Amino acid sequence: MAKDMISVTVGAGKVDLVKVTCDLLAVGVFSGGGRNALCDQLDKKLKGAIGRLVKLGDFKGEDKTTAVVYGGDKIGARRVLLVGLGERKKLSLDTLRDAAAVATGKAVKLRARKAVLALHQEALGKKLTSQTVGQALAEGAHFGSYRYDEYMAKSKGGRLNSLKVVIGDAAGDIARQLAKGARIGDAIGTSQSFARTIANRPGNVINPPTLAAATKKMVREAKGLSCVVLDEKQLKAKKMGGILAVGKGSASKPRLIVMKYTPPGRVGGKVPVIGLVGKGVTFDSGGISLKPGSGMQNMKFDMSGGAAVIGAMRAIAAIKPAIRVIGIVPSAENLPSSISYRPGDIITTFSGKTVEVQNTDAEGRLLLCDGLHYAVKQKCDIVIDIATLTGACMVALGKYKGGLMGNNDRLIKALQTASKASGEKIWHLPSGDEYLGEMKSKIADLKNIGSRWGGACTAAAFLSEFVGDTKWAHVDMAGVDMFDGGKKVGSVGSTGFGVRLLTSYVLGAAKG
Repeated sequence: MAKDMISVTVGAGKVDLVKVTCDLLAVGVFSGGGRNALCDQLDKKLKGAIGRLVKLGDFKGEDKTTAVVYGGDKIGARRVLLVGLGERKKLSLDTLRDAAAVATGKAVKLRARKAVLALHQEALGKKLTSQTVGQALAEGAHFGSYRYDEYMAKSKGGRLNSLKVVIGDAAGDIARQLAKGARIGDAIGTSQSFARTIANRPGNVINPPTLAAATKKMVREAKGLSCVVLDEKQLKAKKMGGILAVGKGSASKPRLIVMKYTPPGRVGGKVPVIGLVGKGVTFDSGGISLKPGSGMQNMKFDMSGGAAVIGAMRAIAAIKPAIRVIGIVPSAENLPSSISYRPGDIITTFSGKTVEVQNTDAEGRLLLCDGLHYAVKQKCDIVIDIATLTGACMVALGKYKGGLMGNNDRLIKALQTASKASGEKIWHLPSGDEYLGEMKSKIADLKNIGSRWGGACTAAAFLSEFVGDTKWAHVDMAGVDMFDGGKKVGSVGSTGFGVRLLTSYVLGAAKG
């Protein structure tokens, strides 16, 4: 039986950083020396322990590096964790978000019950406000403390069941602004962790029906959200041939999960209705066009786009922006069987357009085309889809950025702004008529693959055929949905990519 994940609470408040009682006090330090008032105070109380460490060259303040100095009876913290922020001139919200993740990751490893973050002390100014810093630190605190170990009989390192994180500042006015941001960051951070857990669960636990059940449970616990799930019979009645074709070969039948967020107050007439569509392939074997066996275990992450939309809707409901949002997750399991859809089949999608299947492993776009058209039929003014759609995007951008494509320049720019604010990086790629030409079939309206070149762009061009004149953007998150170690911050597995990006976009759209 699965056990509970680590419970992490994050807040902010006025704190005497020298006297506060905690297991770990994390202090941000820039490289290259320079005065650090908090370090000076602590160093004096610790009889020069920090200064000796720096003088020995054991800690230089380089980005994401740490060093531990043990507290004495002159300060409240049992440990002082020095966290490198790198060069001062390169400071950004990403710097602080990553520093918070590093600090809380260390706190979990050291079995700390309470951690106080003082990472921002030398970072505030015209460039970064206390509120945005509070949000970034809270998001990072959740990201770094997350561990997926619900199916381990004994947690690695014997981790504790909970961690309390406080973002502290001695000045009351700064602490209040930090707290405003931290409340938003806590909502987003907990929702990103929720999305990571759903995506991390194996295919024998999460399939379309259980994903729908988990979403319904989340919606029941939220305020302002409603949820409707269309089962196989309802999908057939609506003639959603794309979703039905992909899920045909599995005993776990497909679902269309539809969440609606209604804000508590009035919404201005000029505020758009936003549709978020996420690919929810709970396991992708490739179908009859079977994938190679090596690495196939990671195909449970092919529902990461759907998890991002579910997580974003959870965060939006908690923050309560004055805007209407519809979250749509077409979900199926792509498996080979005697009744699977085949290369050469022609399917009729929800829009009425026909698609010639040339490769059953290009299944995500068949789900999304029905989900996108459903969003249009729901009268969404703006539609954004997100999916682990193409290996070609990873070839183009590596494991560092998602691809961004669409049909509206203002929407593209708004998502780029959200990307900068959220720290979830995307890069604009083309998807015009020249790419669409490759997706035309000789025996149907479209085919589901193009040539080997520009695969991310041709896939986006295919999707554009199902939104009509609606403002639309597509995020291909292949490559950034998960990681298995290396230099990246956080625990291995799902990254929950997209939760921060989509939520940040929606919050910006609500402000107009």
